[in-house]
Amino acid sequence: MSSEACTAEPPSTISPEAIRRPPWLGLSILLLAGFVTIFDLFVVNVAIPSMQAELGASLSQIGFIVAGYELAFGVLLVTGGRLGDLYGRRRLFILGMAGFTLASFLCGIAPTVEILMGARVLQGLAAALLFPQVYASIRVNFSGDDSRRAFGFLGMTLGLAAIAGQIVGGFLVEANIFDLGWRTIFLVNVPVGVFAILMARFIPETRSPERPTLDWPGVALVSLGLTLLLVPLVESPTHGWQLWSFLSLAGAAILLATFYRHQECRRKAGHQPLVDMVLMRQPRFAQGGLLVLLIYSTASSFFLCFALLVQTGFGLSPFAAGSVFVPCSIAFVILSLSAPRLVARFGTPAIAMGALVYAVSFGVLIGQVWIAGPDLVVTHLIPALIVIGGAQAMIMTPLLNLVLGFVEERQAGMASGVISTLQQVGAALGVAAVGILFGAALGTGLDGQAARYASAFVSGMSYNVAAAVIAAILLARLAVYGRRTN
Repeated sequence: MSSEACTAEPPSTISPEAIRRPPWLGLSILLLAGFVTIFDLFVVNVAIPSMQAELGASLSQIGFIVAGYELAFGVLLVTGGRLGDLYGRRRLFILGMAGFTLASFLCGIAPTVEILMGARVLQGLAAALLFPQVYASIRVNFSGDDSRRAFGFLGMTLGLAAIAGQIVGGFLVEANIFDLGWRTIFLVNVPVGVFAILMARFIPETRSPERPTLDWPGVALVSLGLTLLLVPLVESPTHGWQLWSFLSLAGAAILLATFYRHQECRRKAGHQPLVDMVLMRQPRFAQGGLLVLLIYSTASSFFLCFALLVQTGFGLSPFAAGSVFVPCSIAFVILSLSAPRLVARFGTPAIAMGALVYAVSFGVLIGQVWIAGPDLVVTHLIPALIVIGGAQAMIMTPLLNLVLGFVEERQAGMASGVISTLQQVGAALGVAAVGILFGAALGTGLDGQAARYASAFVSGMSYNVAAAVIAAILLARLAVYGRRTN
């Protein structure tokens, strides 16, 4: 969509001064919120052994602690985006951050595994209210080159949050500050959350110019449908695919199809839908959504597989395993700062090239592990990890601006909720796909734990190569489409 098309629509309710001077200080608070929500998706992985030891948690309970946050997070994202449209994005930001901070505190003081499981669900629900406001606020407060830079900073922040989950999480667990052990990975969110709430006044209040009532039947349909979709995806790596898994997916398909029809009926009747299906039928936005799903599925699955390879397979401590990612994170930061300029100069082909390099670097990493097998020296993987980090920055950093740039400003909250949901569905899908491949290879008759985990890593990461190749093809198609329309 061109910038002229965007300005033809009624703008969100922000002051002229805010339009003239983009709120960069407010952006830093939005980025902080984005960081902590994604950080908490990944940080739990490094604390699993100490949680099991202290709380006596079973494998299935640990699986729910990891997946419960992701499940609750993914289910309410669309609703969180629409609530921000209707009642004010800064207001929902503050409400979501307050809930996230309280839930993090409850996680940190949880005396039993059951309370920790419940607190993780509350944490995910609060994150679902908070996270879409980050996307939507950037979309309506920044334009042109400022928008590219802002979304570049966001992409960099979200990628760093995933990496920091391994590095900082490993450090916090091993440092055992005040003898709190794994609890510090949650309690560290409390001062961060309080600071973000106090500083939220620098985020301009914006909302959609249209103020219809929220479509509560639509909320129920999409929430239940996404629940039935995500539960088997997040549980299958732990429990395997059983009859209930397929029944749940079938139920999800029925409910989401019903949601589609319900939204179309509301639109044709002149009522504001929760998700405008005309938006979903826009070819570029649909392809962009598929891209987000694919790319974020590779990120979540890669961190999980690599942690299992180097910690369980080769015996590295959480902090040592996380430290391997330091050069990768440096490459990510450097390329994240360069990506907006490269995309501004070369357009979508620059992102497509990044996706191609991403796929090739995964192939190189797989080849190294496959050739070395049980004799693998983990530090020898650092050069490939550096290339993966840089390529990931070339995709993630500009991708959000690219996809959300396809929609009109008045649809920013709705589109942000959809894209955020696709991130979580992609994360669950990637973990499920890789979990199946990883688990099947782990059961082979190879001698030695290191050999089995090396073989499982090679098998699991084949999904990432395929997903990155498909992403490169889709980005190349978007680049061709963009040249035809210019």
